[in-house]
Amino acid sequence: MADVAVISGSTSDSAITDKVKKVLDENKVTYDAQVISAHRDPDKLDAYIKKSKVKVYIAIAGLSAALPGVIASKTDKPVIGVPVSGTLNGMDSLLSIAQMPKGVPVACVGVDNGENAAWLAIRILKLR
Repeated sequence: MADVAVISGSTSDSAITDKVKKVLDENKVTYDAQVISAHRDPDKLDAYIKKSKVKVYIAIAGLSAALPGVIASKTDKPVIGVPVSGTLNGMDSLLSIAQMPKGVPVACVGVDNGENAAWLAIRILKLR
């Protein structure tokens, strides 16, 4: 069983996903990496979250960046959002992740900063 789920919304986010995986690998943290879009594959995402036994989710998303919030709405486990740079230099993604409604918490790291998402997940795992 993996400790962390690393979910990106698109294969175009693979450079950021690789940054997350590198830190997790270096620290011997188990993870399951998936590409599941909150918009294109909502049923697949829902099924994955329901069957998952991970302790922390890292959600990598650009543009509207709905993925972290959707995951947080379906679990009470920690969710870390990684905004991906795009046409607005990632500000659209950053604001989408950071401005979650009350009761749907999502931690947010800097734009394209997959490394910090991995480090935060490691710190969260140390609390458990």
